[in-house]
Amino acid sequence: MAKLPNLPPQHGNRGGFPRTTINAISLSIVHMIRDISALFSAVLLTATLVSPLAHACSSMMVTRGATMDGSTMVTYNADAQFLYGELRYTPADRHMAGIQRKVIDWETGELLGRIPEVPATYAVVGNMNERQLTIAESSFTARKELTPPSGMLDYGSLIFIALERTKTAREAILLMTRLAAEHGYSSYGESFSIADPNEAWLMEMIGKGVGNKGAVWVARRLPEGTLTASANHARITQFPLNDPDNTLYSPDVISFAREKGWYSGADKDFSFADVYNPFDFDAYRLTESRVWSIFRRAAPSLGLGPEYVDGSTLDKRLPLWVKPDRKLSAQDVMALIRDHFEDTPFDMSKDIGAGPYGLPYRWRPLWWDIDGKKYFNERALSTQQTAFSFVAQMRGWLPDAVGGLLWFGFDDTALTVYTPMYVGIRKVPKNFAEGVADRGRFSWDSSFWVFNWVSSQAYARWSDVVVDVQKEKNALEGGFFASQAEVEKTAVEKYKQNPEAARNYLTEYSVRQGDKVHAHWRKFGEELFVKYLDGNVREDTGKINFPRPREAWYRAIVRDTGRRLERGVQPAVTPP
Repeated sequence: MAKLPNLPPQHGNRGGFPRTTINAISLSIVHMIRDISALFSAVLLTATLVSPLAHACSSMMVTRGATMDGSTMVTYNADAQFLYGELRYTPADRHMAGIQRKVIDWETGELLGRIPEVPATYAVVGNMNERQLTIAESSFTARKELTPPSGMLDYGSLIFIALERTKTAREAILLMTRLAAEHGYSSYGESFSIADPNEAWLMEMIGKGVGNKGAVWVARRLPEGTLTASANHARITQFPLNDPDNTLYSPDVISFAREKGWYSGADKDFSFADVYNPFDFDAYRLTESRVWSIFRRAAPSLGLGPEYVDGSTLDKRLPLWVKPDRKLSAQDVMALIRDHFEDTPFDMSKDIGAGPYGLPYRWRPLWWDIDGKKYFNERALSTQQTAFSFVAQMRGWLPDAVGGLLWFGFDDTALTVYTPMYVGIRKVPKNFAEGVADRGRFSWDSSFWVFNWVSSQAYARWSDVVVDVQKEKNALEGGFFASQAEVEKTAVEKYKQNPEAARNYLTEYSVRQGDKVHAHWRKFGEELFVKYLDGNVREDTGKINFPRPREAWYRAIVRDTGRRLERGVQPAVTPP
Protein backbone atom coordinates (compact mmCIF):
# COMPACT_ATOMS: atom_id res chain seq x y z
CA MET A 1 0.00 0.00 0.00
CA ALA A 2 1.48 3.33 -1.05
CA LYS A 3 0.77 6.15 1.37
CA LEU A 4 -0.66 9.30 -0.20
CA PRO A 5 -0.31 12.85 1.10
CA ASN A 6 -3.24 14.28 3.01
CA LEU A 7 -5.46 16.68 1.10
CA PRO A 8 -5.70 20.30 2.18
CA PRO A 9 -8.61 20.77 4.63
CA GLN A 10 -10.95 22.21 2.03
CA HIS A 11 -10.59 19.20 -0.27
CA GLY A 12 -13.26 16.56 -0.35
CA ASN A 13 -12.97 12.85 -0.93
CA ARG A 14 -12.98 12.00 -4.61
CA GLY A 15 -15.18 9.12 -5.67
CA GLY A 16 -15.09 7.38 -2.29
CA PHE A 17 -11.34 6.62 -2.34
CA PRO A 18 -9.77 6.20 1.14
CA ARG A 19 -8.54 9.49 2.54
CA THR A 20 -5.07 8.41 3.62
CA THR A 21 -4.10 5.25 1.69
CA ILE A 22 -5.01 3.54 -1.55
CA ASN A 23 -3.82 0.54 -3.48
CA ALA A 24 -1.11 1.70 -5.86
CA ILE A 25 -2.28 -0.50 -8.71
CA SER A 26 -5.85 0.72 -8.36
CA LEU A 27 -4.67 4.32 -8.36
CA SER A 28 -2.67 3.72 -11.52
CA ILE A 29 -5.77 2.30 -13.20
CA VAL A 30 -7.81 5.31 -12.09
CA HIS A 31 -5.28 7.69 -13.62
CA MET A 32 -5.03 5.60 -16.79
CA ILE A 33 -8.81 5.75 -17.21
CA ARG A 34 -8.78 9.48 -16.56
CA ASP A 35 -6.00 10.00 -19.11
CA ILE A 36 -7.85 7.96 -21.73
CA SER A 37 -11.00 9.97 -21.04
CA ALA A 38 -9.04 13.22 -21.33
CA LEU A 39 -7.48 12.09 -24.59
CA PHE A 40 -10.87 11.07 -25.98
CA SER A 41 -12.27 14.49 -25.05
CA ALA A 42 -9.28 16.08 -26.75
CA VAL A 43 -9.96 14.13 -29.93
CA LEU A 44 -13.54 15.41 -29.93
CA LEU A 45 -12.24 18.91 -29.34
CA THR A 46 -9.86 18.57 -32.28
CA ALA A 47 -12.81 18.02 -34.56
CA THR A 48 -14.44 21.23 -33.40
CA LEU A 49 -11.52 23.58 -32.83
CA VAL A 50 -9.71 23.55 -36.13
CA SER A 51 -8.46 27.11 -36.18
CA PRO A 52 -6.90 29.54 -33.70
CA LEU A 53 -9.29 31.72 -31.73
CA ALA A 54 -7.96 34.97 -33.19
CA HIS A 55 -10.38 37.90 -32.90
CA ALA A 56 -12.41 35.65 -30.63
CA CYS A 57 -12.65 35.70 -26.81
CA SER A 58 -13.22 38.73 -24.62
CA SER A 59 -12.64 39.18 -20.88
CA MET A 60 -12.97 41.89 -18.24
CA MET A 61 -12.00 42.25 -14.58
CA VAL A 62 -13.44 44.43 -11.84
CA THR A 63 -11.55 44.98 -8.60
CA ARG A 64 -13.31 44.68 -5.25
CA GLY A 65 -13.06 48.44 -4.75
CA ALA A 66 -15.20 48.97 -7.85
CA THR A 67 -18.06 46.64 -6.89
CA MET A 68 -21.11 47.27 -4.73
CA ASP A 69 -20.58 44.27 -2.47
CA GLY A 70 -16.77 44.26 -2.41
CA SER A 71 -16.39 41.17 -4.61
CA THR A 72 -13.76 40.81 -7.30
CA MET A 73 -15.29 39.90 -10.66
CA VAL A 74 -14.02 38.34 -13.87
CA THR A 75 -15.97 37.79 -17.08
CA TYR A 76 -15.18 35.56 -20.03
CA ASN A 77 -16.78 35.08 -23.45
CA ALA A 78 -15.50 31.89 -25.11
CA ASP A 79 -16.09 32.93 -28.72
CA ALA A 80 -15.34 30.61 -31.62
CA GLN A 81 -17.59 29.27 -34.33
CA PHE A 82 -16.12 25.77 -33.84
CA LEU A 83 -16.32 25.66 -30.04
CA TYR A 84 -18.81 23.58 -28.06
CA GLY A 85 -19.93 24.95 -24.71
CA GLU A 86 -19.97 22.89 -21.51
CA LEU A 87 -19.20 23.40 -17.83
CA ARG A 88 -16.03 21.58 -16.90
CA TYR A 89 -15.73 20.09 -13.39
CA THR A 90 -12.50 18.61 -12.05
CA PRO A 91 -12.62 17.18 -8.51
CA ALA A 92 -9.79 17.66 -6.06
CA ASP A 93 -7.30 14.82 -6.29
CA ARG A 94 -4.20 13.26 -4.73
CA HIS A 95 -1.30 11.77 -6.63
CA MET A 96 1.48 9.32 -5.87
CA ALA A 97 5.08 10.32 -6.38
CA GLY A 98 6.18 9.88 -9.99
CA ILE A 99 2.78 10.45 -11.58
CA GLN A 100 2.96 12.49 -14.81
CA ARG A 101 0.29 14.88 -16.03
CA LYS A 102 -0.47 14.85 -19.73
CA VAL A 103 -0.40 18.22 -21.48
CA ILE A 104 -2.98 18.30 -24.26
CA ASP A 105 -3.36 21.41 -26.39
CA TRP A 106 -6.71 23.03 -25.61
CA GLU A 107 -7.35 24.08 -29.22
CA THR A 108 -5.97 21.23 -31.32
CA GLY A 109 -6.21 18.24 -28.97
CA GLU A 110 -2.56 17.39 -29.66
CA LEU A 111 -0.61 15.62 -26.92
CA LEU A 112 2.19 18.10 -26.24
CA GLY A 113 4.03 16.19 -23.51
CA ARG A 114 3.97 15.43 -19.80
CA ILE A 115 4.98 17.26 -16.66
CA PRO A 116 5.32 15.97 -13.07
CA GLU A 117 2.06 15.94 -11.13
CA VAL A 118 1.87 17.49 -7.67
CA PRO A 119 0.80 15.63 -4.49
CA ALA A 120 -2.61 17.31 -4.24
CA THR A 121 -4.74 19.43 -6.55
CA TYR A 122 -7.72 21.71 -6.00
CA ALA A 123 -11.23 21.18 -7.33
CA VAL A 124 -12.11 23.35 -10.33
CA VAL A 125 -15.55 24.42 -11.57
CA GLY A 126 -15.28 25.98 -15.00
CA ASN A 127 -12.51 28.57 -14.72
CA MET A 128 -12.66 28.99 -10.93
CA ASN A 129 -11.05 26.77 -8.32
CA GLU A 130 -12.23 25.99 -4.81
CA ARG A 131 -10.07 28.78 -3.34
CA GLN A 132 -11.94 31.30 -5.52
CA LEU A 133 -9.05 31.83 -7.92
CA THR A 134 -10.38 32.59 -11.42
CA ILE A 135 -8.46 32.71 -14.71
CA ALA A 136 -9.83 33.78 -18.09
CA GLU A 137 -8.11 34.73 -21.32
CA SER A 138 -8.18 36.51 -24.64
CA SER A 139 -5.91 35.43 -27.50
CA PHE A 140 -4.01 37.76 -29.80
CA THR A 141 -1.58 37.38 -32.65
CA ALA A 142 2.08 38.20 -32.15
CA ARG A 143 4.80 39.49 -34.44
CA LYS A 144 5.14 37.11 -37.36
CA GLU A 145 8.76 36.47 -36.30
CA LEU A 146 7.42 34.83 -33.14
CA THR A 147 5.16 32.35 -34.91
CA PRO A 148 4.92 29.50 -34.63
CA PRO A 149 5.95 29.38 -30.96
CA SER A 150 8.15 26.58 -29.68
CA GLY A 151 7.33 24.75 -26.44
CA MET A 152 5.09 22.31 -24.61
CA LEU A 153 2.49 24.28 -22.65
CA ASP A 154 -0.39 25.98 -24.43
CA TYR A 155 -2.47 28.71 -22.79
CA GLY A 156 -5.30 26.36 -21.84
CA SER A 157 -2.95 23.97 -20.07
CA LEU A 158 -1.36 26.86 -18.16
CA ILE A 159 -4.79 28.04 -17.03
CA PHE A 160 -6.05 24.72 -15.75
CA ILE A 161 -2.76 23.61 -14.23
CA ALA A 162 -2.64 26.88 -12.30
CA LEU A 163 -6.24 26.46 -11.17
CA GLU A 164 -5.46 22.96 -9.94
CA ARG A 165 -2.29 23.98 -8.10
CA THR A 166 -2.51 27.55 -6.78
CA LYS A 167 -4.81 29.55 -4.52
CA THR A 168 -4.03 33.21 -5.28
CA ALA A 169 -3.58 35.31 -8.41
CA ARG A 170 0.04 36.06 -7.58
CA GLU A 171 0.81 32.36 -7.02
CA ALA A 172 -0.83 31.56 -10.36
CA ILE A 173 1.32 34.10 -12.21
CA LEU A 174 4.52 32.75 -10.66
CA LEU A 175 3.58 29.14 -11.47
CA MET A 176 2.43 29.82 -15.04
CA THR A 177 5.56 31.79 -15.90
CA ARG A 178 7.85 29.24 -14.23
CA LEU A 179 6.25 26.37 -16.16
CA ALA A 180 6.52 28.31 -19.43
CA ALA A 181 10.21 28.92 -18.75
CA GLU A 182 10.88 25.28 -17.82
CA HIS A 183 8.83 23.51 -20.47
CA GLY A 184 8.32 26.14 -23.15
CA TYR A 185 5.18 27.96 -24.28
CA SER A 186 3.32 26.71 -27.35
CA SER A 187 0.58 29.34 -27.89
CA TYR A 188 0.64 32.73 -29.57
CA GLY A 189 -0.20 35.87 -27.62
CA GLU A 190 -2.45 35.70 -24.57
CA SER A 191 -4.00 38.20 -22.20
CA PHE A 192 -4.72 36.33 -18.96
CA SER A 193 -7.27 37.75 -16.51
CA ILE A 194 -6.17 36.35 -13.15
CA ALA A 195 -8.02 37.25 -9.97
CA ASP A 196 -8.77 36.11 -6.42
CA PRO A 197 -10.96 37.72 -3.73
CA ASN A 198 -8.25 40.31 -2.99
CA GLU A 199 -6.35 41.05 -6.20
CA ALA A 200 -6.90 41.26 -9.96
CA TRP A 201 -3.98 40.95 -12.37
CA LEU A 202 -3.68 41.28 -16.14
CA MET A 203 -0.81 39.20 -17.54
CA GLU A 204 0.20 39.28 -21.19
CA MET A 205 2.46 36.58 -22.58
CA ILE A 206 3.99 35.78 -25.96
CA GLY A 207 6.12 32.82 -26.99
CA LYS A 208 9.62 33.49 -28.28
CA GLY A 209 9.27 31.67 -31.58
CA VAL A 210 11.02 28.66 -33.07
CA GLY A 211 14.27 27.77 -31.34
CA ASN A 212 13.64 29.98 -28.32
CA LYS A 213 12.22 28.23 -25.28
CA GLY A 214 9.89 30.05 -22.92
CA ALA A 215 8.00 33.31 -23.22
CA VAL A 216 8.21 37.03 -22.59
CA TRP A 217 5.53 38.49 -20.36
CA VAL A 218 4.33 41.35 -18.19
CA ALA A 219 1.75 41.24 -15.39
CA ARG A 220 0.12 44.30 -13.83
CA ARG A 221 -2.08 44.46 -10.76
CA LEU A 222 -5.19 46.60 -11.19
CA PRO A 223 -5.45 49.51 -8.74
CA GLU A 224 -8.36 49.16 -6.33
CA GLY A 225 -11.51 50.79 -7.63
CA THR A 226 -10.77 50.11 -11.31
CA LEU A 227 -11.76 47.70 -14.07
CA THR A 228 -10.11 46.59 -17.29
CA ALA A 229 -10.93 44.50 -20.34
CA SER A 230 -9.11 42.47 -23.01
CA ALA A 231 -10.31 41.68 -26.51
CA ASN A 232 -7.70 39.96 -28.69
CA HIS A 233 -4.90 42.50 -28.56
CA ALA A 234 -2.08 43.17 -26.12
CA ARG A 235 -2.93 46.23 -24.00
CA ILE A 236 0.00 46.69 -21.59
CA THR A 237 2.26 49.45 -22.90
CA GLN A 238 4.84 51.09 -20.57
CA PHE A 239 5.12 49.59 -17.10
CA PRO A 240 7.05 50.31 -13.84
CA LEU A 241 10.39 48.53 -13.67
CA ASN A 242 10.75 48.63 -9.87
CA ASP A 243 7.34 47.98 -8.36
CA PRO A 244 7.15 44.23 -7.58
CA ASP A 245 4.02 44.66 -5.48
CA ASN A 246 2.09 45.75 -8.56
CA THR A 247 4.13 44.79 -11.63
CA LEU A 248 5.94 41.56 -12.53
CA TYR A 249 7.73 40.76 -15.78
CA SER A 250 10.13 38.28 -17.34
CA PRO A 251 13.82 39.22 -16.90
CA ASP A 252 14.37 39.30 -20.65
CA VAL A 253 11.18 41.04 -21.76
CA ILE A 254 13.18 44.08 -22.90
CA SER A 255 16.54 42.49 -23.69
CA PHE A 256 14.91 39.90 -25.98
CA ALA A 257 13.35 42.72 -28.00
CA ARG A 258 16.73 44.47 -28.21
CA GLU A 259 18.40 41.24 -29.32
CA LYS A 260 15.86 40.90 -32.13
CA GLY A 261 16.33 44.51 -33.19
CA TRP A 262 12.76 45.53 -32.35
CA TYR A 263 13.61 48.09 -29.68
CA SER A 264 16.47 50.48 -29.05
CA GLY A 265 15.08 53.08 -26.64
CA ALA A 266 15.42 53.48 -22.88
CA ASP A 267 14.11 50.71 -20.67
CA LYS A 268 11.67 53.07 -18.97
CA ASP A 269 10.00 53.82 -22.32
CA PHE A 270 9.59 50.20 -23.39
CA SER A 271 6.01 49.32 -24.42
CA PHE A 272 5.12 45.63 -24.40
CA ALA A 273 2.15 45.96 -26.75
CA ASP A 274 3.86 48.27 -29.24
CA VAL A 275 6.88 45.99 -29.56
CA TYR A 276 5.36 42.52 -29.45
CA ASN A 277 1.83 43.13 -30.82
CA PRO A 278 1.90 46.48 -32.65
CA PHE A 279 -1.35 48.38 -33.03
CA ASP A 280 -2.85 48.72 -36.50
CA PHE A 281 -6.24 49.53 -38.01
CA ASP A 282 -7.69 46.10 -37.23
CA ALA A 283 -6.52 46.35 -33.63
CA TYR A 284 -8.57 49.49 -33.14
CA ARG A 285 -11.69 48.54 -35.08
CA LEU A 286 -12.02 44.84 -34.23
CA THR A 287 -10.48 44.48 -30.78
CA GLU A 288 -10.06 47.73 -28.85
CA SER A 289 -13.58 48.72 -29.92
CA ARG A 290 -14.95 46.06 -27.56
CA VAL A 291 -12.84 47.40 -24.70
CA TRP A 292 -13.98 50.90 -25.55
CA SER A 293 -17.63 49.88 -25.41
CA ILE A 294 -17.16 48.61 -21.85
CA PHE A 295 -15.17 51.67 -20.77
CA ARG A 296 -17.56 54.20 -22.33
CA ARG A 297 -20.55 52.74 -20.47
CA ALA A 298 -18.81 52.07 -17.16
CA ALA A 299 -17.19 55.51 -17.05
CA PRO A 300 -19.12 57.92 -19.31
CA SER A 301 -17.61 60.86 -17.43
CA LEU A 302 -14.27 60.18 -19.16
CA GLY A 303 -15.77 61.19 -22.50
CA LEU A 304 -14.09 58.41 -24.45
CA GLY A 305 -15.50 59.06 -27.91
CA PRO A 306 -15.49 56.75 -30.94
CA GLU A 307 -12.38 58.50 -32.26
CA TYR A 308 -10.39 56.25 -29.88
CA VAL A 309 -11.28 53.18 -31.93
CA ASP A 310 -12.71 54.20 -35.30
CA GLY A 311 -9.33 53.92 -37.01
CA SER A 312 -9.22 57.57 -38.04
CA THR A 313 -6.06 58.03 -35.99
CA LEU A 314 -3.69 55.43 -34.62
CA ASP A 315 -2.13 57.62 -31.95
CA LYS A 316 -5.05 57.67 -29.49
CA ARG A 317 -4.91 54.97 -26.82
CA LEU A 318 -7.47 53.86 -24.32
CA PRO A 319 -6.17 53.70 -20.75
CA LEU A 320 -5.22 50.25 -19.43
CA TRP A 321 -7.93 50.54 -16.79
CA VAL A 322 -10.67 52.98 -15.79
CA LYS A 323 -12.51 53.83 -12.60
CA PRO A 324 -16.26 53.32 -13.13
CA ASP A 325 -18.48 56.29 -12.37
CA ARG A 326 -20.29 54.21 -9.76
CA LYS A 327 -19.71 50.87 -8.08
CA LEU A 328 -21.03 47.91 -10.03
CA SER A 329 -23.26 44.98 -9.15
CA ALA A 330 -23.10 41.57 -10.78
CA GLN A 331 -26.11 42.58 -12.88
CA ASP A 332 -24.24 45.70 -14.02
CA VAL A 333 -21.27 43.61 -15.09
CA MET A 334 -23.54 41.24 -17.01
CA ALA A 335 -25.02 44.24 -18.80
CA LEU A 336 -21.55 45.47 -19.78
CA ILE A 337 -20.79 42.27 -21.69
CA ARG A 338 -24.23 42.23 -23.33
CA ASP A 339 -23.49 44.78 -26.01
CA HIS A 340 -23.94 45.35 -29.75
CA PHE A 341 -22.52 48.90 -29.91
CA GLU A 342 -26.04 50.23 -29.46
CA ASP A 343 -26.40 53.97 -30.07
CA THR A 344 -22.85 54.37 -31.37
CA PRO A 345 -21.51 54.87 -34.91
CA PHE A 346 -20.81 51.12 -34.95
CA ASP A 347 -24.40 50.06 -34.21
CA MET A 348 -25.05 47.15 -36.58
CA SER A 349 -28.85 47.33 -36.29
CA LYS A 350 -29.07 50.46 -38.48
CA ASP A 351 -27.60 49.60 -41.89
CA ILE A 352 -28.94 47.38 -44.65
CA GLY A 353 -27.08 44.38 -43.25
CA ALA A 354 -29.50 44.38 -40.31
CA GLY A 355 -32.27 43.09 -42.57
CA PRO A 356 -35.96 43.81 -42.03
CA TYR A 357 -35.84 43.36 -38.23
CA GLY A 358 -32.75 45.34 -37.20
CA LEU A 359 -30.45 42.38 -36.51
CA PRO A 360 -27.27 43.55 -34.69
CA TYR A 361 -25.20 40.57 -35.88
CA ARG A 362 -23.20 39.71 -38.98
CA TRP A 363 -22.41 36.20 -40.07
CA ARG A 364 -18.85 35.14 -40.72
CA PRO A 365 -16.46 35.65 -42.44
CA LEU A 366 -15.33 38.70 -40.50
CA TRP A 367 -13.44 40.08 -43.51
CA TRP A 368 -14.85 40.23 -47.03
CA ASP A 369 -14.25 41.95 -50.35
CA ILE A 370 -16.39 43.11 -53.23
CA ASP A 371 -15.61 44.96 -56.45
CA GLY A 372 -11.90 45.00 -55.64
CA LYS A 373 -12.26 46.62 -52.22
CA LYS A 374 -11.76 45.03 -48.79
CA TYR A 375 -14.28 45.38 -45.97
CA PHE A 376 -14.99 43.96 -42.52
CA ASN A 377 -17.94 43.37 -40.22
CA GLU A 378 -18.17 45.03 -36.83
CA ARG A 379 -17.13 42.78 -33.93
CA ALA A 380 -19.26 43.43 -30.85
CA LEU A 381 -19.04 41.82 -27.40
CA SER A 382 -22.31 39.95 -27.95
CA THR A 383 -21.75 37.58 -30.83
CA GLN A 384 -23.48 34.56 -32.24
CA GLN A 385 -20.44 32.29 -31.99
CA THR A 386 -20.09 32.43 -28.20
CA ALA A 387 -20.01 28.86 -26.86
CA PHE A 388 -20.26 29.84 -23.21
CA SER A 389 -19.61 32.82 -20.97
CA PHE A 390 -19.50 33.56 -17.29
CA VAL A 391 -19.38 36.27 -14.66
CA ALA A 392 -17.28 35.09 -11.72
CA GLN A 393 -17.71 36.60 -8.26
CA MET A 394 -14.99 36.11 -5.62
CA ARG A 395 -15.92 37.16 -2.08
CA GLY A 396 -13.31 36.82 0.62
CA TRP A 397 -15.60 37.47 3.57
CA LEU A 398 -17.47 34.19 2.92
CA PRO A 399 -16.21 30.61 3.14
CA ASP A 400 -14.63 29.71 -0.19
CA ALA A 401 -17.33 27.15 -1.01
CA VAL A 402 -19.98 29.89 -0.71
CA GLY A 403 -17.98 32.96 -1.73
CA GLY A 404 -16.94 31.64 -5.13
CA LEU A 405 -19.88 32.03 -7.52
CA LEU A 406 -19.78 31.38 -11.25
CA TRP A 407 -22.75 32.86 -13.11
CA PHE A 408 -22.60 30.54 -16.13
CA GLY A 409 -24.37 30.87 -19.47
CA PHE A 410 -24.45 29.20 -22.87
CA ASP A 411 -24.29 30.85 -26.29
CA ASP A 412 -24.73 34.56 -27.01
CA THR A 413 -24.25 36.80 -23.95
CA ALA A 414 -27.21 38.97 -24.97
CA LEU A 415 -29.56 35.98 -25.03
CA THR A 416 -28.23 33.65 -22.36
CA VAL A 417 -29.48 33.09 -18.81
CA TYR A 418 -26.70 33.37 -16.24
CA THR A 419 -27.24 30.52 -13.79
CA PRO A 420 -25.54 30.39 -10.35
CA MET A 421 -22.92 27.66 -9.94
CA TYR A 422 -21.17 27.78 -6.56
CA VAL A 423 -17.55 26.70 -6.50
CA GLY A 424 -18.17 24.37 -3.55
CA ILE A 425 -20.35 22.04 -5.62
CA ARG A 426 -19.47 18.38 -6.17
CA LYS A 427 -21.07 18.05 -9.60
CA VAL A 428 -22.62 20.20 -12.31
CA PRO A 429 -26.09 19.94 -13.90
CA LYS A 430 -26.22 17.01 -16.33
CA ASN A 431 -27.29 19.25 -19.21
CA PHE A 432 -24.26 21.50 -18.59
CA ALA A 433 -21.70 18.72 -18.18
CA GLU A 434 -18.89 17.49 -20.40
CA GLY A 435 -19.73 14.65 -22.78
CA VAL A 436 -23.48 15.31 -23.12
CA ALA A 437 -23.08 16.12 -26.81
CA ASP A 438 -20.55 17.88 -29.03
CA ARG A 439 -20.31 20.59 -31.68
CA GLY A 440 -21.26 18.17 -34.46
CA ARG A 441 -24.19 16.40 -32.77
CA PHE A 442 -27.42 18.10 -31.72
CA SER A 443 -28.99 16.91 -28.48
CA TRP A 444 -32.04 18.08 -26.55
CA ASP A 445 -30.12 17.04 -23.44
CA SER A 446 -27.46 19.69 -24.08
CA SER A 447 -28.07 23.21 -22.78
CA PHE A 448 -25.61 24.47 -25.37
CA TRP A 449 -27.86 23.19 -28.16
CA VAL A 450 -31.11 24.32 -26.55
CA PHE A 451 -29.82 27.87 -26.10
CA ASN A 452 -28.47 27.96 -29.65
CA TRP A 453 -31.83 26.78 -30.95
CA VAL A 454 -33.64 29.63 -29.18
CA SER A 455 -31.02 32.20 -30.25
CA SER A 456 -31.34 31.15 -33.88
CA GLN A 457 -35.06 31.88 -33.70
CA ALA A 458 -34.27 35.32 -32.31
CA TYR A 459 -31.79 36.05 -35.11
CA ALA A 460 -34.48 35.31 -37.72
CA ARG A 461 -36.85 38.01 -36.40
CA TRP A 462 -34.74 40.02 -33.99
CA SER A 463 -36.76 43.14 -33.16
CA ASP A 464 -39.82 41.07 -32.21
CA VAL A 465 -38.37 37.90 -30.70
CA VAL A 466 -35.71 39.65 -28.61
CA VAL A 467 -38.49 41.26 -26.56
CA ASP A 468 -39.78 37.81 -25.60
CA VAL A 469 -36.28 36.51 -24.88
CA GLN A 470 -35.38 39.45 -22.66
CA LYS A 471 -38.59 39.02 -20.69
CA GLU A 472 -37.88 35.34 -19.98
CA LYS A 473 -34.21 35.94 -19.28
CA ASN A 474 -34.90 38.75 -16.83
CA ALA A 475 -37.50 36.68 -14.99
CA LEU A 476 -35.14 33.74 -14.47
CA GLU A 477 -32.11 35.80 -13.51
CA GLY A 478 -34.25 38.05 -11.32
CA GLY A 479 -35.38 35.00 -9.40
CA PHE A 480 -31.79 33.89 -8.82
CA PHE A 481 -30.76 37.29 -7.49
CA ALA A 482 -33.86 37.57 -5.32
CA SER A 483 -33.09 34.28 -3.57
CA GLN A 484 -29.29 34.65 -3.45
CA ALA A 485 -29.05 36.21 0.02
CA GLU A 486 -31.22 33.55 1.65
CA VAL A 487 -29.42 30.70 -0.13
CA GLU A 488 -26.04 31.97 1.01
CA LYS A 489 -27.22 32.62 4.55
CA THR A 490 -28.35 29.01 4.80
CA ALA A 491 -25.12 27.76 3.23
CA VAL A 492 -22.97 29.71 5.71
CA GLU A 493 -24.98 28.41 8.66
CA LYS A 494 -24.53 24.87 7.43
CA TYR A 495 -20.84 25.47 6.79
CA LYS A 496 -20.27 26.51 10.39
CA GLN A 497 -21.69 23.19 11.55
CA ASN A 498 -20.40 20.92 8.79
CA PRO A 499 -18.58 22.18 5.65
CA GLU A 500 -19.54 19.06 3.73
CA ALA A 501 -23.23 19.67 4.47
CA ALA A 502 -22.88 23.17 3.01
CA ARG A 503 -21.26 21.79 -0.13
CA ASN A 504 -24.03 19.23 -0.53
CA TYR A 505 -26.63 21.96 -0.08
CA LEU A 506 -24.96 24.19 -2.70
CA THR A 507 -24.58 21.26 -5.08
CA GLU A 508 -28.27 20.44 -4.83
CA TYR A 509 -29.20 24.10 -5.27
CA SER A 510 -26.92 24.73 -8.27
CA VAL A 511 -27.91 21.52 -10.03
CA ARG A 512 -31.60 22.28 -9.47
CA GLN A 513 -31.22 25.75 -11.00
CA GLY A 514 -29.36 24.35 -14.00
CA ASP A 515 -32.08 21.74 -14.53
CA LYS A 516 -34.71 24.44 -14.19
CA VAL A 517 -33.09 26.73 -16.74
CA HIS A 518 -32.61 23.91 -19.25
CA ALA A 519 -36.24 22.73 -19.03
CA HIS A 520 -37.61 26.27 -19.06
CA TRP A 521 -35.58 27.36 -22.07
CA ARG A 522 -36.60 24.33 -24.12
CA LYS A 523 -40.28 24.93 -23.37
CA PHE A 524 -39.80 28.62 -24.14
CA GLY A 525 -38.24 27.73 -27.50
CA GLU A 526 -41.24 25.60 -28.36
CA GLU A 527 -43.56 28.50 -27.56
CA LEU A 528 -41.50 30.85 -29.74
CA PHE A 529 -41.67 28.40 -32.63
CA VAL A 530 -45.47 28.35 -32.45
CA LYS A 531 -45.77 32.11 -31.99
CA TYR A 532 -43.58 33.06 -34.97
CA LEU A 533 -44.44 30.19 -37.32
CA ASP A 534 -43.93 31.02 -41.02
CA GLY A 535 -42.96 34.63 -40.33
CA ASN A 536 -46.30 35.51 -38.74
CA VAL A 537 -46.93 36.50 -35.13
CA ARG A 538 -49.59 34.59 -33.21
CA GLU A 539 -51.09 36.32 -30.17
CA ASP A 540 -52.14 34.42 -27.03
CA THR A 541 -55.75 34.77 -28.19
CA GLY A 542 -54.89 32.94 -31.40
CA LYS A 543 -55.11 36.02 -33.63
CA ILE A 544 -52.46 36.17 -36.37
CA ASN A 545 -50.67 39.49 -36.95
CA PHE A 546 -48.18 40.69 -39.53
CA PRO A 547 -45.89 43.26 -37.84
CA ARG A 548 -44.38 45.75 -40.23
CA PRO A 549 -40.60 45.55 -40.85
CA ARG A 550 -38.55 48.70 -40.29
CA GLU A 551 -39.03 51.56 -42.74
CA ALA A 552 -35.39 51.51 -43.85
CA TRP A 553 -35.85 47.96 -45.11
CA TYR A 554 -38.83 48.85 -47.30
CA ARG A 555 -36.97 51.86 -48.68
CA ALA A 556 -34.01 49.64 -49.56
CA ILE A 557 -36.34 47.34 -51.49
CA VAL A 558 -37.74 50.30 -53.41
CA ARG A 559 -34.23 51.54 -54.23
CA ASP A 560 -33.30 48.08 -55.48
CA THR A 561 -36.44 47.37 -57.55
CA GLY A 562 -37.39 50.81 -58.79
CA ARG A 563 -41.08 50.95 -59.78
CA ARG A 564 -41.41 47.23 -60.50
CA LEU A 565 -43.31 46.55 -57.24
CA GLU A 566 -45.30 49.81 -57.13
CA ARG A 567 -49.01 49.13 -57.13
CA GLY A 568 -50.91 50.44 -60.15
CA VAL A 569 -47.74 50.98 -62.20
CA GLN A 570 -47.09 48.80 -65.23
CA PRO A 571 -43.31 48.21 -65.34
CA ALA A 572 -41.51 48.32 -68.64
CA VAL A 573 -41.07 44.84 -70.08
CA THR A 574 -37.45 43.95 -70.64
CA PRO A 575 -36.99 41.93 -73.87
CA PRO A 576 -35.61 38.42 -73.27
